[in-house]
Amino acid sequence: MITKNYIITAAEGMHARPATALVKLTKRFTSAISIKKGDRTVKLNSLLNILGLAIKGGDTISITTDGEDEVTASVAIDTFFQEELKHL
Repeated sequence: MITKNYIITAAEGMHARPATALVKLTKRFTSAISIKKGDRTVKLNSLLNILGLAIKGGDTISITTDGEDEVTASVAIDTFFQEELKHL
């Protein structure tokens, strides 16, 4: 199991476009992937799950990957938050 924290740097937070891209990314892996904000944790397999967390700019989230391809999934999610999120 791998858990990493991310600070949302985009002022508009996690809106539909980046949330959709993140769901598409995580569906490529067999590992169970979840996202946590505050005391709420949801599976990272649905756009509505992410939008329901109401993630705003400056919020800290945690993403946990657990499964046979957790390392590959974690690296892909790191890349998403460090590079791809800036272009969405």
